[in-house]
Amino acid sequence: MALYRTVLLDVSAGIKADPIEITPAVVGGPARGYCVRLQQLRGGTSDGVDLIQVDNGAMSFSLIPTRGMGIWKAQRQDLALGWSSPVRGPVHPQYVPLSEPSGLGWLDGFDELLVRCGLESNGAAEFDPSTGRLRYPLHGRIGNQPARRVTVTVDGETGQITVTGVVDEVRFHFLKLRMTTQVTTRVGQPGLQICDEIENLSARPAEMQLLYHINFGAPLLEAGGRFVAPVRTLVPRNSHSASEIDGWDRYAAPEPGFREQVYFLALRGDLSGQTRALLSNAHGTRGVSLTYDVRQLPCFTVWKNTTALVDGYVTGLEPGTNYPNPRSFEGQQGRVVRLAGGARKTFELGLEAHISTEEVEVARREVKRLQGTEAPQIFREPQPGWWIDPAGMT
Repeated sequence: MALYRTVLLDVSAGIKADPIEITPAVVGGPARGYCVRLQQLRGGTSDGVDLIQVDNGAMSFSLIPTRGMGIWKAQRQDLALGWSSPVRGPVHPQYVPLSEPSGLGWLDGFDELLVRCGLESNGAAEFDPSTGRLRYPLHGRIGNQPARRVTVTVDGETGQITVTGVVDEVRFHFLKLRMTTQVTTRVGQPGLQICDEIENLSARPAEMQLLYHINFGAPLLEAGGRFVAPVRTLVPRNSHSASEIDGWDRYAAPEPGFREQVYFLALRGDLSGQTRALLSNAHGTRGVSLTYDVRQLPCFTVWKNTTALVDGYVTGLEPGTNYPNPRSFEGQQGRVVRLAGGARKTFELGLEAHISTEEVEVARREVKRLQGTEAPQIFREPQPGWWIDPAGMT
């Protein structure tokens, strides 16, 4: 059996691999047409960032162990997935001031296709009402925590490629969580799967949140682009988003000065909880699907930021355990995951790229099947318990 496994990074063992290339010639077995590369970036704010590039012959993607095992970019033939951020990354966490007084330092490193938000909190920055000091920074810390262990496993018989990373979010006297992620793909597959296990390292109970901030820009995002999902309930975040409720699922051309719009959704799943959300271009010839279990990730956020291209023309599709509101508010609504001492919780997510009208239509039919005959409940105004103005919490 041709099974290849190597350790790229292990802090405890003092291991840090040099740049490496893993191919069928190294692994053996019948599987062909793939490659896994490790490189370290040099210069600017990317200096010292490790990048793992996985090419399965049909789709390629770049993982960033230095940034919480996020996904920087992906590509299937001529379909590039990701976005053009004004932040030119990937940015090393040492240049991301998470604790700056505004609470918005997270934005200094934001340019990935997929970045995890959490684990202590994942929403808007929150400040202590009595002192005004920052309590929870925007979108939390996990996306800027370097992995402490990374391995690559390649099965030369089946063509399965698995990158495993361990990332800790720990503070003495406070939260002690570990994320072990497996990012898996197979030779010829038009996508990838993520399995994140969150472990409470403490003997004491803990609460956590997790949101997958998955971001798409041009060329997939364009005027006339559509978002399709089996919606159970939809609520606009604020009055500005409510003013465009009739077009919540459609995208416009880049507009300088565009003010972001946000919609909170609960999606339907099948009997096993599985659901699918689809983003397609205007003509339905290119698209991307997200698949996951609504029992694990019951909340879904659509973030529309169709500003000028140079300012970051992007939409975020964001399955999560909660909505990205201030941490205290979400806790009051019960939208946290509680872990007993030593307990673990698993979250799974799939991403699939579509490069033809036929593939997009297959995904669209699956969404329609999940929607069934019941119409979505769409609220035209913000609703109590779904959102609070962060300014009202200071």
